[in-house]
This record gives sequence, C-alpha cells and structure tokens, in this order.
Amino acid sequence: MATGRKPSVREAGTDLLRIEDLRIGFELHGEINEVVKGVSLRVPPGRTVALVGESGSGKTVISQSVMGLLPKQGVILGGRILFDDPKAAGGPVDLAPLDRDGSAFRKLRGGRIGMIFQEPMSSLSPVHTIGDQVSEALTLHHGLRGKAARQETERMFAAVGFRDPAGAFERYPFELSGGLRQRAMLAMALICRPALLIADEPTSALDVTIQAQVLKLMKDLQAEIGMATLIITHDLGVVANLADEVVVIYRGEIVEMGEVGDIFGAPRHPYLRALLKATPRFDMKPGERLVSLRDVAAPPRAPEARPEAGPILTVSGLCKAYGARSRGLFGTGTGEAIRAVDEVSFEVMRGECLGIVGESGSGKTTVGNLIMRARRADAGRIVYHAPEGPVDVLALDAAALRALRPRIQMIFQDPVASLSPRMSVLDIIREPMIIEGRRDVAAQKALAGELMLRVGLDPRFLNRYPHSFSGGQRQRIGIARALALRPDIIICDEPVSALDVSVQAQILNLLKDLQAELGLTYLFVSHNLAVVHYMADRIAVMARGRIVELAGRDQIFANPVHPYTRRLLAAVPHADLARPLDFARLALGNASDPASWGAPFAARPGESLTFQEIAPGHRVLACGPIIGEQAA
Repeated sequence: MATGRKPSVREAGTDLLRIEDLRIGFELHGEINEVVKGVSLRVPPGRTVALVGESGSGKTVISQSVMGLLPKQGVILGGRILFDDPKAAGGPVDLAPLDRDGSAFRKLRGGRIGMIFQEPMSSLSPVHTIGDQVSEALTLHHGLRGKAARQETERMFAAVGFRDPAGAFERYPFELSGGLRQRAMLAMALICRPALLIADEPTSALDVTIQAQVLKLMKDLQAEIGMATLIITHDLGVVANLADEVVVIYRGEIVEMGEVGDIFGAPRHPYLRALLKATPRFDMKPGERLVSLRDVAAPPRAPEARPEAGPILTVSGLCKAYGARSRGLFGTGTGEAIRAVDEVSFEVMRGECLGIVGESGSGKTTVGNLIMRARRADAGRIVYHAPEGPVDVLALDAAALRALRPRIQMIFQDPVASLSPRMSVLDIIREPMIIEGRRDVAAQKALAGELMLRVGLDPRFLNRYPHSFSGGQRQRIGIARALALRPDIIICDEPVSALDVSVQAQILNLLKDLQAELGLTYLFVSHNLAVVHYMADRIAVMARGRIVELAGRDQIFANPVHPYTRRLLAAVPHADLARPLDFARLALGNASDPASWGAPFAARPGESLTFQEIAPGHRVLACGPIIGEQAA
C-alpha cells in the first residue's frame, strides 16, 4: 500500500515515553517472524496518544513490550523504549534491554506504568475479591497494608464510579457487570497514580452508555492525576473523543501520525482514509455501502425470487424470569426473580431486517434464545408463519421442533468459540446437513464448496481447521454453516462485535448482499447503534427486559422519543471532531433505570405501561399519553 506523508518523531527531550525504531519478532520453528518493523512514536506528559490499527497490526505487541509482558516467543530485535519518569532521577530509562522478570521492571509495572486490558474478566482473578486485587498494588509498590490499604482502595473505587465502594471491596469479578469490571481494572491501573497509563481496547467489550462513562472517567482521572495515556484501539469514535495525537499502524509499520485535528480533517494515507470510510455512520444515504479495506470476493449472482409479503415471525407477550441467585456459602437466602424478558411483542416481516438494540442485560439475546427454543419461555407465544400454515413454536414437541430448526438458524457472537477446533471447515459446514439427513456425501461437499464461494472464501480451504483463519474469515465460515440448510430467518447475535472495523464492514456488506440475493430475513441483535442503523429496516429498543420503543430506522434516529433511546444515541462516539460526546450530560447514573425516565415513561404504583402509537409504525412504551415535546 502506498504511503502518504513520511511519519517522523518530533525531537523533544521531555517526552514521557519515546519509542525509537522498535523492531519485534516472534520465534516459530527456529525462525524469527518480524511483526513490528521500525516503529517510532512519542507520548508527551499529560497528553493522550491513540495507536490505531487492525488486529494483527502490531499495536498490542508494542504495548506488551513497554510493560515487559511480551510472550516468551516474543523478541525485541532492535530499537529503544525510553521511559522518562518525572519522579526518578537520572533521566530516561531504556526498557527494551531490561529483564522482564527483574526487580527494575517490577517496580515500574503497575506502579509508574499502569495498564488496562481489553477483557476484564480474563484479567481479574476469579478467586480473589476485587478489593484484594486492587489493594495488592498498594502493598507491592507503596507498602500499604490492612486498614490503610483498604481505605485508599475504597477511595479509588469511589473515584471510578462504584456507588458502594465498601461493598465493592468484598465482591468477586463474576458478581460485577462488564462495565463495573472495567472500572475495577481502571482502579487497579490508577491506584498507584502512574505517570503513564496504557489502555488496550478499554471499551471494545462495553455498551455505548458504559463506554461513554469509562471514557469520561479516563478523561477526568487523567486531568486529576496528570498522567499521560497511550490508548490502543480500532474505534475511531473513541479516538475522536479522547485523543490529542494519533498514530496509525499498518502491518507493523507507522503509516501516518499527527494531531487529532489533522488526522480527521485531512487524512493522507489510503489506509487511514479507508478506515474512516469503513466505519458505519448515522448520516449514510439510502443504499450507501461501507467501504471495506478488502472486499469479500464472492461471485455475483442473480437475486432469487423475493418472498411474499407479510410476517414471518410473530412474538406475543414473551416472558422469561430467572430465580435470584442465592447468597452465602451454603446458598441460603432468597430474593425476587429477575425478569429477563417481560411481555415482549413484535413482528418480523418477510425479507426485512429487524434490529434489537440495548445494553447488556436488557434481554435482547435472551429473546433470540427463546425463539430458537435454546431456553424455555415462561409465558407468551411465538408463531412462525410457514408456507403450509402458522406454527406455534413454544408448543412443538421434540420431533416437530427438530423439523422446524433448519428454517431458523443463528450466527453467534464469538467466531472462535462457536466453531469446533477439532473439525475441519468442510465438516463444520456439512454437520447441519448430516444431522438433518440432507443430500449424499458428494452433494454435501459440493454445496460446502458453493457456500464457501458465496461467503467469499476459497473452496480449497475446506480441509483447513478454524485456527488457520482470521476472525473475519471464521465469522464467514459461521455464516456459511448457517446457510447450509437454506433457512428462512437468521438470528444474528452480535455477529460483528468481536471484529475490527474493517472486517466488520466486510461481514455487514456480505450479510446485506446475502439478504438481497436469497431473500433472507434477519433478526439482528446488537448493542452498536451505528451497525444496527446500517443493517436494519426497523429497530426495537430494549431496556430491563421490555421493548421501550419500536419504529422504522429513520424514525428512531430522527425522532427518538423514549428517554432511554435518547440516552443510547447521545452516548454513541462519532468519528467526527465536530460531533463530540457531551460528557457533561452523560452522568454516571444507570441509563436503563426507570426512575430516571420520568412520566409518562416510568410507571407509578397502580399504573401499567402500554404501547402508545405516536406516528404510523412508531410505538413507545408509556403509562399515559405522550404529548408536547416528548413526542417531537
């Protein structure tokens, strides 16, 4: 790929972190594969620098080298990593030659250099309370123990937004939501007031409202502590709202760097311009496609006959509750049941894409599982409108359910966990046909090859195993498997949330092409509103197990009525410096808390919530008429 302006590191003797001509390789079968190729960048004191690139570009490896956390196979082949601690005498220290397990690195790691990892659940010990894990850093680096360490830890918990710091100290990671776990990681990284914070994809696994809260926390705490931040991300919306300077990396090389205004205002390198065009935007015109860096090379096909008009799926009064988790060592104690899905009703029309959006815990994934009969509903009705007549899905016995399953398929969130590592791609795609007794072996192999072509993969790869494919390629294999039985409706459960923005564009374009070509119907579940805006014809917004607003895509985004919908839209970070997040409005409160919605959207004692139609096809859950500015 041709380069734009030649990146250079400005001379500055006061840089907190300065990386010069860094080269990193990984040893495999006695050979060194170089993955970071002469990278140079700087992080000035008190500033936020964003390192932007796709998975595999080398950005996480760079952060691991700064922290001394490279895997055993990783080797620093050359260059310098200069850390100039303002509290240390003697000038900058070159971290590259230091022993990763030595005392010098241990003093810096977690003390003067803090790090937030991408997945907090795998970064926190499941057998220790978060209070013990966070206070451990105080003991190691400052010698604080007992009551003093606990008090300081609770103060930090309060600073990062825990409502009950004393109670949070005693809780285990599995008892916390994703947002609270990420706040615990933030507290752990900041408890020793580091000079440098490295944040590796700190918000990629979070809902937009929680993401906005974490970004605000990082900005506020950075101003309070005066630290510098190196944030590693592929989300250009996060970059636009957090960074002062941007460094763009592609295949281990820096291709562009500069102030955030220059990067977004006048991007020069083709790779950076392509990244900006690959990001879904709310202002996209009808029919406009995302620009993928590497388009899926599927052969063009004539669209098949369009399905007849009318509903394909009708959901009425769907309910699912879970018993409250018992507390105590012996499981004693009772509590109220958690209503994961509460009186949910909607229709999915043939050939359309209905999007369901909401935060984690809103019930949207549970709705998909109930439709698939992967979980048993407590109440309600699900009707599949088959060509031969309506089918009551919840009333089917095992044999009838097995006969229905090929017509309703699912694409899962995690393309790694949803594919067996012990099966070849051919066996993965053939498996549904084998289970259903469809076709002979030769015909199954022929269809598998055809499906590989349809999702843009080479049929010669059928004998490979999932580990030899990228994340985007594995997701395309999952799509091919879902298409093997020619379903009428596909439930897409967060199908791109684990993917980079460029790979995300490939998959979204592919799903739209397959829908047009095969007349598919999608139920598209996601917490990413920009993705749902690109994919869906109509959108249902879920909170606390209920659909609070349902309307056409343009109606939802042009005239959001419910307070929760408005909060979701206000929390979306745009890759546009002219549309910054209003952090002053994004309080740390719970966006899905009905107490914050006000009348008529929150029911008072003795009142019930019902759908109010404020415009044709636009319904909002309320306990009274929606008038005036509420419906504007």
